[in-house]
Amino acid sequence: MAVKKIEVTGGGEMARLAGKVAFITGGGGGIGRATAIRFAEEGAKVVVAEIDAALGVESAALAKAAAGNSGGDAMFVETDVTDRGSVADAVAATVDAFGGLTVLHNNAGGSTLQDGPVTEAPEEEFWRVIQVDLYGTFLCSKLAIPEIIKAGGGAVINMASNVALMALPGRDCYTAAKGGIASMTRSMAVEYAPHNIRVNAIAPSVTLSDRVKRLLAGSTEIKAVGDQHLLGLGEPIDIAHMAVYLAADESRITTGQVLSVDSGVTIY
Repeated sequence: MAVKKIEVTGGGEMARLAGKVAFITGGGGGIGRATAIRFAEEGAKVVVAEIDAALGVESAALAKAAAGNSGGDAMFVETDVTDRGSVADAVAATVDAFGGLTVLHNNAGGSTLQDGPVTEAPEEEFWRVIQVDLYGTFLCSKLAIPEIIKAGGGAVINMASNVALMALPGRDCYTAAKGGIASMTRSMAVEYAPHNIRVNAIAPSVTLSDRVKRLLAGSTEIKAVGDQHLLGLGEPIDIAHMAVYLAADESRITTGQVLSVDSGVTIY
């Protein structure tokens, strides 16, 4: 396989995601919003797929404004990642608007304070996080990957967690979902490599989105993990930078990896 050259125009390098069309679930806030903005800055056409319309509209507007003269663009599509019809419509809207789909970022999900040990956590919380995080990743991949194949290849970026790689007592619903995503990432990487699709997962630790700040205030377990970070707690932008790399052609032989962006917490 030949190395793809970076074109130089107007005295500078082409934006890293020029020509990419990205579908970002949970793009209304936190990591999803930061990623939408960074992708648009780097020249991608971005769809903010978000269940909260107000947040989604705001994120798309911020991403569109950040695109500048990079060639990037952004739009919002209301999307429930647990509903097949909603996801199918959102993927179709993406293709209609931007002519194809090359990058899927399965970002929607998250833990809540209802989580706990298996003997104590409500069964409703287990099924909530499995449905949103794990099934949402499965469903969006199922419906978006055929479009990526049609486009000639691209990237799927799943969202695992450091809890898929280390113990975090008191969060057994969340660890089950994120562990499943990590495993599915590896098998998907093998399955879709013949179609020139890279599949990787990002494994953040405590990342200071507004949602996580609320969790930190109410969870001694999560706060204890936060105190172990070697370089301080991360911000959503730190995860977005990794997502840009995984979406870009420079990661052309990176696949099947669960990449920790965690301030060293999994080694400490």
